[in-house]
Amino acid sequence: MDKPIGTWLLYWPCAWGITMAAYSSALPVTSWAWNLALFGTGALVMRGAGCTINDMWDRKIDQKVERTKLRPLASGEIVPFQALSFLGLQLSVGLGILTQLNWYSIFLGASSLSLVIAYPLMKRITYWPQAVLGLAFNWGALLGSSAVLGHCDWAVALPLYAGSVAWTIAYDTIYAHQDKTDDIHAGVKSTALLFADKTRPILAGFSTSFVGLLALSGWLNSQGPAFYLLSVGGAAAHLAWQLRTADLETRESCWKVFKSNRDLGAIVFSGLAVDYALLSAGLM
Repeated sequence: MDKPIGTWLLYWPCAWGITMAAYSSALPVTSWAWNLALFGTGALVMRGAGCTINDMWDRKIDQKVERTKLRPLASGEIVPFQALSFLGLQLSVGLGILTQLNWYSIFLGASSLSLVIAYPLMKRITYWPQAVLGLAFNWGALLGSSAVLGHCDWAVALPLYAGSVAWTIAYDTIYAHQDKTDDIHAGVKSTALLFADKTRPILAGFSTSFVGLLALSGWLNSQGPAFYLLSVGGAAAHLAWQLRTADLETRESCWKVFKSNRDLGAIVFSGLAVDYALLSAGLM
């Protein structure tokens, strides 16, 4: 709750997937709104569970870093068993939300838990933990489709999912640049350390991939003009602004640009929502 950006970044791919499926199936507006609210609650709960898992894995690493040593587990304010008990509560609530969906979606949603648990370990193993985060954080692009349709429309959902993973790598690399000194001290890896002074052109490639795959997903879903103007065009413009303005050597700038991805998610959603609203009103 303190820094809701993580919840927004988890939620937006869900909202995109739901709205694209609602558009293709002419879903009633009340059902669309119910799914958006349900997934919003789920995003809040599961982002919290992810934070708990991360802090449990990173307790000893956090103790070495000035910025993180006062976290509850690292400081000893709570003990691992208390964290595990709290995680059990969070996951129980998440399961309760998941069971509101169809069986296909229940199994699809549950299958992402291994990624959520494994992600915090990846920074010890590979310079690409951001890719694993992307696989976990954007599962909602698939789940949103199946929640509405009763199955996943893979032709539409997979490009959306793959593009969203590229988006996550881009924004989380910017986030990781603010922590790169701490990461070196703690002995953990990230794409910020891997890309180093080549970060900007590499992120331009990931950003282009996101925009292109987003457009492909919309084309396969027969989206209307609002999607291409607002969602695709708006995302391209916003990502260009991010790459142009981000100072990768300044913590404040990295945080500002990272946090602005909440707005990028809203921009993409706006075009999808306009298309769906026009369809629901019989204007398309």
